[in-house]
Order: sequence, then structure tokens, then C-alpha cells
Amino acid sequence: MSYCVTAGVSAKAAPTHGVARGFDLPQDGGVHAADPHLPSARRRGRLRWWPAAAAGVLLLAASVFLLWPRAAPEETAPAPTPTATQTPPLPSPTPTPTGFPADEAVHDTSGLPQVDVFAVIPALPVDADPSAPFTGWAARATAESAPVWADPTGAPVAVLPRDFTFDGTTVAVVEKQEHWLRVLLTGRQALPSTGDPAQLSGWVRTADVELTPVDAVVEVSLSARTIDIVRGDARERIATDFAWGTPETPTPLGRSFIMMTRAIPEFGYTRGNPLIYLSVQSPTLDGFGGDAAAVTAFHYHDARSGAISNGCIRLDAGTIATLAQLPQGTGVRILP
Repeated sequence: MSYCVTAGVSAKAAPTHGVARGFDLPQDGGVHAADPHLPSARRRGRLRWWPAAAAGVLLLAASVFLLWPRAAPEETAPAPTPTATQTPPLPSPTPTPTGFPADEAVHDTSGLPQVDVFAVIPALPVDADPSAPFTGWAARATAESAPVWADPTGAPVAVLPRDFTFDGTTVAVVEKQEHWLRVLLTGRQALPSTGDPAQLSGWVRTADVELTPVDAVVEVSLSARTIDIVRGDARERIATDFAWGTPETPTPLGRSFIMMTRAIPEFGYTRGNPLIYLSVQSPTLDGFGGDAAAVTAFHYHDARSGAISNGCIRLDAGTIATLAQLPQGTGVRILP
């Protein structure tokens, strides 16, 4: 049996199943010649299963990805919600004591001695710190008189009058508290012949007096022979020479205040110039000129240089005029 190689089907039917060179035997029984179009047909066959295979691979990969064990995601703590911090209130400060407690009692002062230039009051102390500064205030009783204490925790021992013939009632304040004032006073604790005649001091209640500011202090230097009026940091020199007390009747040292300023015509040595009397008295004389007091003063004198006086400070007329302008209660400091 011969086969004619043609492009087509043989005149004799080919077996249903079989293989011949150059032919494919498909399952449907048809015979396809091995022609040039066969490779393309094979490629078309491959193209048919390639999408399915690719889809299978992708499905497998997706399954692996989904089923692959994963680490649990880290839990992130939620950010704390800011809350307002409340600062606890500070405790109230304990008030700082401002000195002796108040004394609001009404005291019977009818039997107490009066503070004046002639008084000798042993119950009152002398100035404990004569080199200490002044406060810049002067005090005067608001009523007819004000009680005076040696110690604010005790009872009053004297009275300070509002008015007196020889003044001395506007006094220098040397310590200022809320309820109390320590002041310098006229008079003496004792006569020089019997005790300490130094500058007297005492306490008055703030409520019993009126206060006046004083901006000046008179500063005397015996060794330098100078007198200055000091106002704060400003210093005005008003004298470069003067007379002062002898060794037997020395000028008292320390602090005092202007008690009275007055011209006394019968004192001829003053030539009509006023005398500026101080609250302090002689450390050696019980009295002077027949009086029961030996008051120190600034005054005019023709002889006014060196240690020649009974304790007073003798000055020229111009310096006396300047000092006479200062108010009562102005502080005076006398240095060696």
C-alpha cells in the first residue's frame, strides 16, 4: 500500500489510532499533515494552558502568603492624655514679729513723774547704744501727755507732756516698731554726783504720738573741729572750728537731739543769737548757773576755739543761724 504525500487526506482511510511520520494523530481521529503551519498550532496550544498555569502559580503564592505565620504586631501604648498638674498652694507665711506686743490698756499716769529738762527719773534707762543711727522720725504726744515705759512688757514709769515751757517734748525716735517707739528723752536718770547722767531714753506707744519725718542729723567731730549737717548721703560742712568743753567739764559724747531753739537776751555772751539746746546734759555738773540742770547747747560766743567751755559748743553767728533752722527733734551726734 502506497501513500501519496499530499496536502490533504489519503484516499484510503487512515487508522483511527496510529502514528505516521510527519503526522499527528489527534484524539478525534483526524489526521493533520506535518505542514509548516504545525508549529504555530503548537504555540497556540501552549498559549491556551499558560494563563491557567500562571493563575495557579499566583493562587498558590497568595495562599502561601496568607498562611505563612507572622509575628504579632507590636502593641503601641496609647499616648497619655496630658493632664493639668495642680501645684499645691504654698502655706501662708507666719508673720514675722515686729517687736513688743501691743498694749491697748488705759493706764493711770496721775502719779508718775513728768519727763522734762529738770527731771531725775531713776526708773528710766540711759541710751544703751549712743553710737547707733537715728530712724529719721520725731515723735510728740497727741494728748496732753503720753505714758513712757522703761520696758514695754511692764508698766509705764513716767509721762511725756505734749507741751512744756522749755520744750523737749518733740523727741527723736531711735527704734521704730509696729506698736512701740524707743525715743530719747530730756532729763536724767541720776545726777553726775550720784550716778549715770548720760542721755535718757524710754518707750512710748505708737498710738499715743504723732510722727514727723526728720531728714537731717547734725554730726560734730571734736578731734577734727568740724560740724556737718548730714542728709542721707549728702554732707554739708557748716563749721571748721569751734570751742568745746574742758577736761573737767567735757562736752558729752554720743547721740542726743535738739530740745529747744530760743534767743535769751539776758545772756549777753550770745550777742542776741539764739541758743540751740540739746537733750543731753553735762557728765560732770549737777547744775549750772543756779539751775537744777546743766544743759549742753550750741551757742554764739566771742571766744570760740579750743577746749575752753563748760561743755557747750561755741560757734560763730553764721553757723548758729544755720543750726537754728533745724526743727526740734533733729538728731545730734557728737564724736570724740
